[in-house]
Amino acid sequence: MLGDPFFWLVSIPAVLLFGIGKGGFGGAVAILAVPLMALVMSPVQAAAILLPILVVMDAVVVRTFWGHFDWRALRRLLPGAVLGISLGYYSVGLLDENALRLLVGIVAITFGLLTLLGLQAVTGREHHAGTALFFGTLSGYTSFSIHAGGPPLTMYLLPKSLPPLVFVGTAGVFFAAVNALKLYPYYLLGQFDTDNLLYSLVLMPLAPVGVRIGHWLVLHSQPAVYYRIIAVFLVLVGIKLIADGLGLGWTASSIAAG
Repeated sequence: MLGDPFFWLVSIPAVLLFGIGKGGFGGAVAILAVPLMALVMSPVQAAAILLPILVVMDAVVVRTFWGHFDWRALRRLLPGAVLGISLGYYSVGLLDENALRLLVGIVAITFGLLTLLGLQAVTGREHHAGTALFFGTLSGYTSFSIHAGGPPLTMYLLPKSLPPLVFVGTAGVFFAAVNALKLYPYYLLGQFDTDNLLYSLVLMPLAPVGVRIGHWLVLHSQPAVYYRIIAVFLVLVGIKLIADGLGLGWTASSIAAG
């Protein structure tokens, strides 16, 4: 596959998109990476190739934004994330992933539109253990199952009105933990064969490039504008999830079918 120009044509933008998202500028756009790579491979293989790259990106993000995070949010979100990852591992093949895409997509669109219209509840600005457990679990589960952990996390953090750097740093630490925890169950499921690890290795140098681009964009954005952009991405990703859930997604099989 390394000799196929189309592999590079889709894989390079996919990795850069993930990096830009992790760098903080519209983190939800990262969800588009797996469907993009699925043009030349199965979504399962794409996710397996991306995971080691994400771990490297997470290390760059944590180092870049070190000191800019909200420990209160992390303390409340991470236990739920561990629960969500565990549920994802033990329910592999049992739950309808398309139904989950539809659910997350509908909630993401609703939440994004409420943000754009300024209709969020004031109570959402405070940390709440129950709400954090719910969104942390949903984020961990969807990250493991359909690689869509960004929208649930964004739904929890967005009403907190954190400074952009703190928002990105908090998300960075959260997903550094989530993706590191996903490595072992992915290994148990046999997703790290020699070919996939080779593809991860050749794409790895792009990891810090995408993160740095995202970081630069965050530094040059006004907070109000930044959060409106995040809300717009949340709506767009919600539409993408719903399309995937309805079987209208941009996949290799759909392209081949004409």
